Amino acid sequence: MTAPAPALRTGSAAGRGTLLAAILASGMVFLDSTVVNVALPRLGAELDATVAGLQWTVNGYLLMLAAFVLLGGALGDRFGRRRVFLLGVVWFAAASVLCGLAQDTGWLVAARFLQGAGGALLTPGSLSVLQASFHPDDRGRAIGTWSGLSGVSTALGPLLGGWLIDTLSWRWIFFVNLPLAVGVVLAALRWVPESRDEEVSRTGGGRRRFDVAGALLGALALGGVTYALIDAPARGLDSPAVLAAAVLGVVAVVVFVLVERRRGDTAMLPTGLFSSRLFSVLNVFTVVVYAALGGFTFFLAVYLQNVVGWSALLTGLATVPMTVLLLVGSPRAGALSARIGPRLPLTVGPVIAAAGLLLLRRVGPGASYWVDVLPGVALFGAGLTLVVAPLTTSVLGAVSDRFAGVASGFNNAASRAGGLLAVAALPLLVGLSGTGYEQKDALADAYRGALAWCAGLLLAGAVLAAVLIHRPGRGEGRAPS
Repeated sequence: MTAPAPALRTGSAAGRGTLLAAILASGMVFLDSTVVNVALPRLGAELDATVAGLQWTVNGYLLMLAAFVLLGGALGDRFGRRRVFLLGVVWFAAASVLCGLAQDTGWLVAARFLQGAGGALLTPGSLSVLQASFHPDDRGRAIGTWSGLSGVSTALGPLLGGWLIDTLSWRWIFFVNLPLAVGVVLAALRWVPESRDEEVSRTGGGRRRFDVAGALLGALALGGVTYALIDAPARGLDSPAVLAAAVLGVVAVVVFVLVERRRGDTAMLPTGLFSSRLFSVLNVFTVVVYAALGGFTFFLAVYLQNVVGWSALLTGLATVPMTVLLLVGSPRAGALSARIGPRLPLTVGPVIAAAGLLLLRRVGPGASYWVDVLPGVALFGAGLTLVVAPLTTSVLGAVSDRFAGVASGFNNAASRAGGLLAVAALPLLVGLSGTGYEQKDALADAYRGALAWCAGLLLAGAVLAAVLIHRPGRGEGRAPS
């Protein structure tokens, strides 16, 4: 039972104010997600960072977000969605300031870990506040407006970030979060109503009690594997520290599964969901496809600046067509999937995206944006557009309605985990370490190798979809309710 909250209408001042708070908050998170890669060459040069330092700058944030986003949603249900949302906004803004003030790589990475923890409180809160606050007749319109305008902020983020990097400093991609956070806090205090799940609050957790052990084990699993992959080029695969981290990660995975199975429906991730073969396959597919996306964006931003010689602004512009295609095409891809089922879009989409990456492998010094970069980025974006909406819809359709929230949250975490693992593993696979990202020949070889790996991941995803993904109810079934 959810606590009664004012049934907001989209045309009211309170409705518009609540939407403003959610959109600005999501904009902060999306901005940092898309812009940090563009800033890597500049902050790496200023802080004298190694490849490992750049990897942890990206992965520290992703690790905390992937591990704790489900726990963040549960905290909102228990203690109040607006309260936890505001805590996440303030936390995220404070950590952003620490990122902007960083004097060395260790400081920056630690601040990025803190920023990811704030994001884990903020990210689920943006949507849950809208879901709980708006009148049922206006809820779909409110969520659609939030999704569309948040997508616009994602598209504009690289341009704004690139301009800030070129005009002021890479530090301003973090400082810009402060005025945004002030706007969110003022709007939320003025207009956003409080809501919580009264059953969870009254019973001390109820069916969705806090699975802190599960969250910590998930973080240990991702952290151990990530540390081993990032540290291996410098220390060697047979280093005691690397081996210990890898063993820790594997053991944490095993213990996580045992703990979640024992908790049953009270777990952060009820293992009964995986009795649906479709749900299991879709999440493996998610990890594979988003690993390709994470690896591609990590290498492209550094390569375009350090080898091709582009500015941060032009580098930010390079990926805008991909985001625009997602904004325009995702509703149509979702409608297509509803008519013909998810298998064809999830098979064809990765193949088209892989073709785009193979085109982008040919980009070299002095490349033209219109002739050399845009065709590959557009193909990649078109392929991804065929994937995103059908994938989300299929994940929700593979489980019973009462598990829709946790299924969506886990799929979101799986996508971030895919990017995390790709950024950790690809430099090892292509032989890039130390300050190799500052050496044109070494980076060029690594870039071409990384995009080949990413294209291979996409093709593997296409095979997985073609063989194992069908409409729900044709053999796979839903997870039991």
